[in-house]
Amino acid sequence: MQLHLITDGKKTKEDLVAIMCEVHESVDFIHVREKHRSAMEIYELVDELIRSGIPPRKIIINDRVDVAHVLNTGGVQLAHHSLGVSEIRRNFSELRVGKSVHSYEEAMQAEKDGADFILYGHIYSTTSKQGLVPKGLMELRKLTRSIKIPVIAIGGITPDKLQELKVCGASGIAVMSGIMDAVDSGHAAKAFQAALLVEKEEIG
Repeated sequence: MQLHLITDGKKTKEDLVAIMCEVHESVDFIHVREKHRSAMEIYELVDELIRSGIPPRKIIINDRVDVAHVLNTGGVQLAHHSLGVSEIRRNFSELRVGKSVHSYEEAMQAEKDGADFILYGHIYSTTSKQGLVPKGLMELRKLTRSIKIPVIAIGGITPDKLQELKVCGASGIAVMSGIMDAVDSGHAAKAFQAALLVEKEEIG
């Protein structure tokens, strides 16, 4: 299973760079999800991450296809308001394309349009989605049995949830507050990494 870290849009550029440099060896991908920043600000942030030693292939840019293309990062993550998967696939064939979905129908469409993977959730209750009913494990299992592309589960995930998520067919997990809001982000990332390694060893 892969570990995707998603930035929370609440940190300064300096804090983000410090956290990402501390945790990047423990995660498979870093999603730069900074909706309040301009294209130039995101470009400067990602450029600094790359110059600080984080491999470009690990960095996925939320929504900003232009920045992902110019900096040749690991891909782009599309939201509901983004350009469509098929448009990106047609015009930026070199980019890995992820799509955030919240329903079975959206997931099926994303696969049909050529997405490389999807982020699906929220699976568990989470403070960032207060008042919204989580999708739950049954819906996750239904989805992973219906599509061939990897499904990355998101929402309220803690290291102890990895076994049941794997059983339900998740190819990875995406974490935001569990690492970004931790007192020690590096320690939190290593806890997720350790749980993932245990999962791989048990499967092997």
